[in-house]
Amino acid sequence: MSEIHDLLVLPYLNHAVRMYEADYASRADIDAAMRFGCGYPEGPLTVIDRIGLDVVRDRLAARFEQTGDHLHQPADLLEKLVAEGRTGVAAGRGFYTYADGAVAADEETPSADDAPQLRHDIATVGVVGTGTMASGIVEVFAKAGYDVVVVGRSDDKLAGVVKGIEKSLDRAIEKGRLDAAAKEQVLGRLTGSTSREALADVDLVVEAIAEDLAVKTELFGDLDRICKPGAILATTTSSLPIGDCAAATKRPEWVIGMHFFNPAPVMKLVEVVTTEQTLPEVDETTKALCAEVGKVAVSCGDRAGFIVNCLLFPYLNDAVTLSESGVALDEIDAAIKAEANFPMGPFQLLDVVGNDVSLAIQEELLKEFGEPGFEPAATLRDKVAAGELGRKTKKGFHDYS
Repeated sequence: MSEIHDLLVLPYLNHAVRMYEADYASRADIDAAMRFGCGYPEGPLTVIDRIGLDVVRDRLAARFEQTGDHLHQPADLLEKLVAEGRTGVAAGRGFYTYADGAVAADEETPSADDAPQLRHDIATVGVVGTGTMASGIVEVFAKAGYDVVVVGRSDDKLAGVVKGIEKSLDRAIEKGRLDAAAKEQVLGRLTGSTSREALADVDLVVEAIAEDLAVKTELFGDLDRICKPGAILATTTSSLPIGDCAAATKRPEWVIGMHFFNPAPVMKLVEVVTTEQTLPEVDETTKALCAEVGKVAVSCGDRAGFIVNCLLFPYLNDAVTLSESGVALDEIDAAIKAEANFPMGPFQLLDVVGNDVSLAIQEELLKEFGEPGFEPAATLRDKVAAGELGRKTKKGFHDYS
């Protein structure tokens, strides 16, 4: 089991170090992203500190000697910190600083005064879309006290959003988390429309439509025409460039990514993605708004995969490649749950996410980074070609019929 752990988890940890090394995201945001986006008990940099940077470095070096794969070569920062004696919890300093085994404040620890503030008033939120993600986002904002304007293609689609939210609220009532009066207040904050013009006076628009760049850019061009000056235009895309959406407008500085995780009412994470043109006050307001609605916001730049997908999907792809060598799926899943304490094994997770989604993201990562090790596994391509996409088709790496 420990060998499977090292084969799959060590490269994931190495990727996280390189992400931090490149100053793409802070150590706290990298760790929070994997904890709240994937349900991992610890973030990758915290894991390395616990295991020991020298131990992780040595195990990676041994793996690199076997494979020659650049992705297994210990990150330069890992080598540097080990040389400085920053080997983790036992040494009192690794990626974090420790006192008596607990994380202590240091020069990278943000102060309470650094907490994001709402630099713009947000009273009314617009959501474009009626699918699962859009409906979840509508529920998040309405439950937090915001008036929400939902724009969909038909009255039936809009009615479906309301019905879905009603069911969710009824479940909360059954569990004693909500009462009937609060349910009516939430539903009373919803306004549906089949016309985008209804978004003219909203303070923030969240786009949650199909992952098709042409469709999204057309929408952003229209939002630019419709929405009032000072309205923040956000996209929930998980894989497409935020900058391309921004370029479709005459106000690119007001465009930002808000990548919610599914199901939005349950998952705590939102990746807040800025382009080089995004105004700092727009970034700060968006992060403060996430806190207002009970979410954990992490910051990152506009590149494929953001934080979570960039770290998660190469690990899933490596698991498929490992299975091609003859290691049983159940053995891999069991080893990862036992050794890494992840809530699901890679094949369980692939079937939940969808093999088509996994393949599309892995292809985007290959295109973005050009790493030969990011080439999608042949079995993953075969599953998608056969229509075996996971739970949604009743068959993926496991059979659910």
